[in-house]
Amino acid sequence: MAVESKAMDHIHKILEQFGDKYFTKSGALKRNTVIEDLDNYDKDLMTAILKDDLLHKTYTSKIADVEIFEINKFVDMLRYKEYWEDSFTKYDNKIGLTAGGKYIDDSSDVVLDFPYKDCVLKAGMTKEDVEHSGDADEPFLNETLAKPEIDELFEPKIFINTTKYDENGETRTNSISYNDNLLINGNNLISMYSLLPTYAGKIKLIFMDPPYNTKGNKLPYNDRFNHSTWLTMMLNRLQVAKRLLSEDGMIFVSIDNTESHYLKVLMDSVFGRINFQNDIIWHYSGWNKKLNTSFENRHDDILFYTKSIDKAKFNSFFKPWKSEEEYVKKRKQKARYDENGEMFVLSDAGNGKRVKRYVKDAMKTGVVVDDVWDIDKINNSSKESYKFFGQKPEELIYRIISSATFENDIVLDCYLGTGTTAATALKTNRRFIGIEQMDYIDTIAISRLKAVIEGDQNGISKTVNWQGGGSFIYAELMEKDQGYLRDLQNAENMDELMNVYSRMKQNGDIDFRVDLNKFEASLKAGELPSLEDRKKELIKIIDKNQLYYNYSDIDDESVRDLVTDTDYEFNKSFYSSNNEKGEE
Repeated sequence: MAVESKAMDHIHKILEQFGDKYFTKSGALKRNTVIEDLDNYDKDLMTAILKDDLLHKTYTSKIADVEIFEINKFVDMLRYKEYWEDSFTKYDNKIGLTAGGKYIDDSSDVVLDFPYKDCVLKAGMTKEDVEHSGDADEPFLNETLAKPEIDELFEPKIFINTTKYDENGETRTNSISYNDNLLINGNNLISMYSLLPTYAGKIKLIFMDPPYNTKGNKLPYNDRFNHSTWLTMMLNRLQVAKRLLSEDGMIFVSIDNTESHYLKVLMDSVFGRINFQNDIIWHYSGWNKKLNTSFENRHDDILFYTKSIDKAKFNSFFKPWKSEEEYVKKRKQKARYDENGEMFVLSDAGNGKRVKRYVKDAMKTGVVVDDVWDIDKINNSSKESYKFFGQKPEELIYRIISSATFENDIVLDCYLGTGTTAATALKTNRRFIGIEQMDYIDTIAISRLKAVIEGDQNGISKTVNWQGGGSFIYAELMEKDQGYLRDLQNAENMDELMNVYSRMKQNGDIDFRVDLNKFEASLKAGELPSLEDRKKELIKIIDKNQLYYNYSDIDDESVRDLVTDTDYEFNKSFYSSNNEKGEE
């Protein structure tokens, strides 16, 4: 059974007030009639629409204290195509340069326009997802949604399988405090929105290590995006990241020259150019040792922004000297020793006088770090607990955390990967929130953090004298249509595929824009004969804003029965007014 959107459900009920004027004998909506009456400013129709609270809120705006009915926006939502009741925006297949709602083909005044759409929700981060998502050049298909559907998509979600890890092992937990470290398994965009009720305006540092869009195949996740898709994906996440940051907060995003210049412009637009602080050069060793027609690429960029430069609080980072001998050598001075064997150098005090300067005192301040960081990449000789292509070394994250935060500040990494940021935060007495949707959150990140709690001596452990300890809570977003999505992807033959489809119709959510009768008629007509073609189309019709269960539904009988008592109590604790809240 098709699931209609909240907006369309309201529209149908309103139009039913006019008898059969806007419906055929079979009950189908006469969209053209509705659109024609709106174009003619039909007073009765417009009055009925604007009396509805949801439609009034969604399709009106106020200009100079005058309320305007956005008819064009409303009409766009009514368009019809094939067995889809069409998208809610005319920008279904691209973003582009527009002026006055038209692409530059029709106008000479140009602005960069990002429509409402997200590029992750149509699939996942795995390469298997890409296989079944259509055009290889646009693996993460764009999902266009109406404003009410976007609001529903980003509502806080239900957490399940809540487990606490500490020195005593792991135990199921039914509560969480504001001071607990947190690891979330799920889509990072949806997870970040689920953090807003508690953590908005509370996070001091956000570190992002997104896919670089290099079109490479070495990584275990997809790294092949259409350029506009990648930009939109990043825009979605940067916007909610800004809401999560405290007023004195900072964000660092690691990237290479494939997208770094475009990302800089994008981050300028989100955070403001005035809040751009540095383009940090992470310089690493590893020459290819072969002749090239271009210069060897030996660095990544780390774009560093504050949320508000006037309120930013920096924790100056100094690189300590390794030894007194290194200090003397780097300073190119000659060491001397006093009667107690203490090392000193002669320093010019002016007026031709030379005074003793003890090296042990001079070493206390160390060296202020500039914006070119020489830190080796992870390789077989690295002192890291896990080695993973693309993994960042703890020393790199340590330098960021130490300069941007103080003890007990919250650090968020929404592309957690192997858990380097979480491990480094734990070792430096910072709180952390990590988000990862790939399966290796279980096989790598959790195992790594358990080892850190037990006193792991890899990475920066010796530098910070890490002795072990600490804890974290693991939670998963409760899957809804995400389960059907995975089953469709894994179906090996047509019978398996259609069995999943039968279950989807009965208990899942089909995109409200799909007319299932027409869709199934197309199947009977043999329009999708191959397994892959049918699989792609079935994946397409799943309602992607229903991938996970909303917390607002947790007390509904049909949902409550699916949630354990432990998880139920955990969610009440997480979203409780007794928990310290963020500021929307």
